[in-house]
Amino acid sequence: MKQHIFFEPLKMDVNQLYIVSGYATPNMTSWLMKNIDRTSSTAIDIFLLIGMVPFDGLSVSVHNGFKELMSEPLPSSVKSLTCSYVYDTPVHSKLYIWAKDETPVIAFTGSANFTQSAFSNERREIMTDCDPVSAMQYFHTVESNCVYCNHAEVEEYIILHPTHEILDNENHPIRSFADGEVPSVTLSLLARGGETGTRSGINWGQRAGRDKNQAYIPLPAKIARSGFFPLGKAHFTVVTDDGRTLILRVEQQNDKAITTPLCNAQLGEYLRNRIGVANGDYVWRADLERYGRTDITFFKLDEEQYYLDFSV
Repeated sequence: MKQHIFFEPLKMDVNQLYIVSGYATPNMTSWLMKNIDRTSSTAIDIFLLIGMVPFDGLSVSVHNGFKELMSEPLPSSVKSLTCSYVYDTPVHSKLYIWAKDETPVIAFTGSANFTQSAFSNERREIMTDCDPVSAMQYFHTVESNCVYCNHAEVEEYIILHPTHEILDNENHPIRSFADGEVPSVTLSLLARGGETGTRSGINWGQRAGRDKNQAYIPLPAKIARSGFFPLGKAHFTVVTDDGRTLILRVEQQNDKAITTPLCNAQLGEYLRNRIGVANGDYVWRADLERYGRTDITFFKLDEEQYYLDFSV
C-alpha cells in the first residue's frame, strides 16, 4: 500500500502531495520525506492537514516534532513541508492527493491515517482511488479551518497534553524510574578500545568529503535484537532531558547505529553542543569525561516515543 500511495505516483510527473488525515505523526512525515529523497529526482511540496486535533488535542512531543520538521533543513527532494492543524470541527477523513503545479492528478481515500502503524504490515487498512478534482476541493475546504503548526499563537487554537505522565512529573526525574517501571537501555558513546571511534560513532563524519558533524549512537547487536527499538528503518520520536525533540531511526548493516535520518549531522551537532565541543570538531573520550558521562540512556514510553537522558 505504501508503494501504491506514495511512490508509484512519482512516475506521473507530479510535484505536490496534499494530505488530509485524522491522525498523523512526525515519525511518518520524516519517514516519507527520507524515502521520497531516495526515490524522486523532482523536488516535492508536501501539505499536511491534521484533522482530529479539536477532538483529541496533541501530545507535546508530537507538536514539537512537527515544529522541528518545519524548522530543520529538508532533504533535497522535498522542496517544502507545510503542516497545519484543524482547529474547528474535527475531521476524520484520510485523503492523499498528488498534483502537478496545483492541478490534481491522482487521489486516494480510505481508512489509513498518516502514521507508520497504519501503513505497516501489522495493520489491515483499505485505500481506493477517488476523483482528484473533488478531493482537491475538499482539501481546500478543510484547509480554511486550519492553523500552521508553527504559528506564533498556535497554542491558543489547540489543546496540548503531556507526552507521558512521567515526563509531566517535575518532582521525579525520569532517571529515578530506571528500576524497570519504564524500560530503559544505556548505550556507550565509546568504541571497543575505550576511546571514541576515529571514523564511527560520534566521529562518523571525520573523513574527507563528509559533514564533520555526522554522527550515530552505536547500538550493540544484543540490544538491536531485543525489540527495544523499532527496526526496518522505522522512525521514532525522542524527547531529550533538555527539552529537544529529535526523530531517530536504527540503520546501517546489522542495525548497528541510531541516527537522525533526515540529516545525519543533526545528532552530531546536538551531542557536541551538549558536551561543549565546537561544531565539526573531533570528539575525544576526554571531552565526554569532562562533560560528565560517556553514555546515553533511552527510556521507552511506547512503540514510537522515547526519552533520552544525557544529563549529568
